[in-house]
This record gives sequence, structure tokens and C-alpha cells, in this order.
Amino acid sequence: MVLNFLMAAVFLMNSFFVEAANDFRKGEIQIEKIKYDIVVAQDGSGDYKTVQEALNSIVSLKTKETRILIKNGVYKEKLEVIKDKNNISLIGESKENVILTYDDYASKKNSSGQDIGTSGSASFIVTADNFKAKNITFENSSGPVGQAVAVRIDGDKIIFDNCKFLGFQDTLYPRSTTSRQYYKNCYIEGAVDFIFGASTAVFDQCEIFAKQGGSYLTAASTNEKNPYGLVFLNCKLTTNSGNSSYYLGRPWRNDAKTVFIQCEMAGHIKAEGWHNWGKVDAQSTTFYGEYLSTGAGGNTTSRVNWSHLLTLEQFTNQYTLSAIFKDWTPVL
Repeated sequence: MVLNFLMAAVFLMNSFFVEAANDFRKGEIQIEKIKYDIVVAQDGSGDYKTVQEALNSIVSLKTKETRILIKNGVYKEKLEVIKDKNNISLIGESKENVILTYDDYASKKNSSGQDIGTSGSASFIVTADNFKAKNITFENSSGPVGQAVAVRIDGDKIIFDNCKFLGFQDTLYPRSTTSRQYYKNCYIEGAVDFIFGASTAVFDQCEIFAKQGGSYLTAASTNEKNPYGLVFLNCKLTTNSGNSSYYLGRPWRNDAKTVFIQCEMAGHIKAEGWHNWGKVDAQSTTFYGEYLSTGAGGNTTSRVNWSHLLTLEQFTNQYTLSAIFKDWTPVL
């Protein structure tokens, strides 16, 4: 009799705690639905189980922001925020545990037997405008197989806040000549030309991690009419590679523009700093510059004579966010 009573009591207590946990979870979901327009969760507790389903559900040409919460999980999806799906914000539950990944690479064949190419290898593509991402890891997991892009950006007014970008060659591709991008507190790693492209992109207080086996951090292809290309502000250049194993950049196109301002550079940065990629004519058309570099790789006394050391006046007047982005002010 007593045993039956105790068993019944335990059952009731378990039922109470299960019900309480369910009520708490329902409350969490209700709170999330107030804060976010869409919730993605692999366990089915959100609106969608995949990120692409959530993106597809948004109507085109929206002028109001759509906030999408992505719950923790590894989402193996080849994703695209297509043109006219504007004003979308993706917010991860945590940077370390929300991983958007795919494993295409440039020499992979399509259904016609042709290489998909560098642009086609991207795991995550943004062609829309006014896109934001926060607390997310973006990855190309194909490994050291040549060009394999983690993120490709064609849209304008793009913000990445507290995100990670993982790959080997060609990790991050700010592609469009009309695109402006702002990266704040991000981590970007790769091996060869792992930040490359034609966009105007500012990297603010980011960590740029160079893997063993690489050679160049950047390969800008800036349009000759654009005054700015890749700009690194107060960044840390870190590595697991050897000393004097990396150049700051080489010119993918002859008018490449890349500047490092008040950046801390580890010993992997070569004393000469920059490489002309065998194009002597590029020495007079590129703009490669530094201002107050520090660290073991930050000694500028032996930099190539065709690079530039910025003056205080240039830094103050030309390398503010308002000077670089003109009529756009990034709001995190």
C-alpha cells in the first residue's frame, strides 16, 4: 500500500516537472516569437527546420526588417539570400554552435561535366541588399582542395557581427564592385587569398587567422573608380604558420586597394609586406597602405617601396566609416 502510494507520488511529481518544462519551453517559444519573426530549429520546435525554407518564405522587396533566429545546430545547406529578398537579419543562438556549412569547391563538376568555378563553390551567397548576420559560423568544409568559398557577397549594405568564416583558399569573397560591407568582431581563417574580391569592405576589430601552407592574406580586385577596397581597422593578424610565411596581399586586379590601420601583426607577415604577383605594372596602380602597424610582423622599415605608409591626416580624414561608406551608416 505504502509502495503504491510512493510510486503514485513519484509519477505525479515527474508529470509535474515534465509539464512545467513543457510550459517553460512554450514560454520560451512565445518570447522568441515576439523578438523574432521566424525561428529555425532542427528539432521541429520552430517555424522551419532548414534555413533555406525560412529564407524562401519571405516575400520579395520588403522594406521592413525580417529577423530570423537560428537555433543551435549544424545546418548542411547550400544557401542563397536571393536578389530582392532585402532587409533580412539572421541571428544565431550562439556563434560556436550555429554552423552553416557546405562542401562545394571550384573544380567540382556540375551536371554538364563543367567545373562549378570559384563563384559557384560558395556555401552561402548574398545577392540581396541590407542583409545582416550575427552570432553565426559560416564554413566551406571541403578542405584544402583549391578555391572553395565559404561566403560570397554581391549585395549592398551588408553587415556581419560576431561571426566566423572558415575555409582554406578563397574563404571570403566580397565580390561586387558596388557592394559595401562591414564586419565587426569577426574571425576569418584560411590559407591562400582567403579574403579576396572587388567590394568595399571594412573589417573592424576582427581576427584574421592564416593557416599553415598559405602565402597571401588578401587578393583585392578593386575597380579603378572605387577609392576603397579592403580596409582592416584595429585587427589582429594571427597564425599557426611559420615566421615570414605570408604577404599582406597581392593584386588580383591591377587597381587593388588594401589598407591595414592600427593592426597587430604576428611574425608570419613578411618584412616586404606586399607582392606584385609578377605584374610590375601593378606597382604603380595598386594602393597598398598601412598606418601604425604593431607586433612582430608590423615593422614597416623593409616594406616594398611601392606601398604606402599613411599619414595622420590621411588616417583622420580618409579612413573613417563615413568617408568609406558615404551615405550608409552600418547599424549593428
